[in-house]
Parts: sequence; structure tokens; C-alpha cells
Amino acid sequence: MSIRENLENVHARIQAALSKSGRPADAVTLVAVSKYSTAQDVLEAVACGQRIFAENRVQQLLEKWEALNEYKKQGVDIPEITWHLIGHLQTNKVKYVVGKVALIHSVDSIRLAEEINRVGEKKGVVTDILLEVNVSGEESKSGISPEEIDDFVTQIAAFQNVRLKGFMTMAPKGAAEQELRKIFSCLYEKFIDKKCTMVHNVDMTYLSMGMSADFEIAIEEGANMIRVGHGVFL
Repeated sequence: MSIRENLENVHARIQAALSKSGRPADAVTLVAVSKYSTAQDVLEAVACGQRIFAENRVQQLLEKWEALNEYKKQGVDIPEITWHLIGHLQTNKVKYVVGKVALIHSVDSIRLAEEINRVGEKKGVVTDILLEVNVSGEESKSGISPEEIDDFVTQIAAFQNVRLKGFMTMAPKGAAEQELRKIFSCLYEKFIDKKCTMVHNVDMTYLSMGMSADFEIAIEEGANMIRVGHGVFL
């Protein structure tokens, strides 16, 4: 299938999941994960209307960023697009992405948030972030535990160049539907709880849950942002 056909299929699946759960047709934002693609593939997706893209690795993000800028220099008319970083971010690489990405999904420690804040202050920008929560408790996954959320949110309130916009989680690969629903619904409850609490520098807007294999279940359990790679580009 082509990228256009893949996007049409993903959007149809999104609408079916939203309909099933009684949610509005515009309740979910699709983030196209381009780590398996080229800059030309991204342009093809842009031509189909996709505007938000994400990378797992800083180097891949920078390479596509530069490639698209080169296309622009050559006269290619590229609509405004937005980049997210969804993979693990090392503190020594923060300086390369602050100012280039609209949202960092994978903030998993106060130390990382502090560095994003420090670099943002130096560059004069405020960076939107999501707190990565390891709901499943898998040792192989990054993220804080659900029990640590309150303390993290309190500390984030002191930062001036970081804005907490919500939560992100990854479910275990191959998990059964019952386990997936338990994980996603748990974080949804935490998200709603914090959304109802007024905290400085905290604006609970995004609940990033669900990837190619499980995004429909995530949507049914409250996700309003999904990250799809294989489903779009392969």
C-alpha cells in the first residue's frame, strides 16, 4: 500500500474507534513516526495532509530537519509541519532539539526536565513536554511510576522554560487486550485527575498513548494523541 492509502486506512481506524467510544471525530491527533522513512516519504505524507511527525532518535530528527530545509532552499513548497521527539532523550543531546521540536514526549526524570529548562532559558524558548509514565512497570521501559506523578508535577511548576502538557506511555509489546485496557485506563484516570488541578506551568492537554498495534484500544480508553509509524510508512 502507498503512504496515502496507509494514512487513509489509519484515519478510518481512528474514526471507527472514536465512534465506538462515543467521542467526537476530531478528538485524536495523529503523530506520524517517520523513523522507518526518508525525507521524501515525509514529503509524500505532507502532500496527503499529514502535518505532525516524530522521531525516536535525535540524529534521525536532525537529518530529516536538514533534508527538508534543503528541499526548501531548492524551491520546494513545503507547508508548515511540526516535529515531536518520542524516544529516549539524553541530557547531552537536549541542546540539539530545544527550539526545533514542538513537543518532547519522553521526559522521564527531573534531571532531564531541568536540562530542557536550562537550555530553553539560554535560547529564550519554552519547551512543551510530556511526562513518560511506565504504567506497566517493565524494567526495560523508561518512565516514572504512576505513584511519582504528583511529586514530578510539583517540581515542574518551578521551571519557567518548560511547560508540562500531559502524559505519555508505552504498553508492553504483544500484551493482551485486557492488560492494554488496564494500562491505558490507569493513565487516563491520572490525566483527568491532573487536568482538574490548577498548577503553574502545567496544562494537561495531551494523553499520548497507542501505537500501530494498539492505538484503537488506546483511543477507546481515552488517548487523544497516538504515535503511528509502521501503519503509515510501511
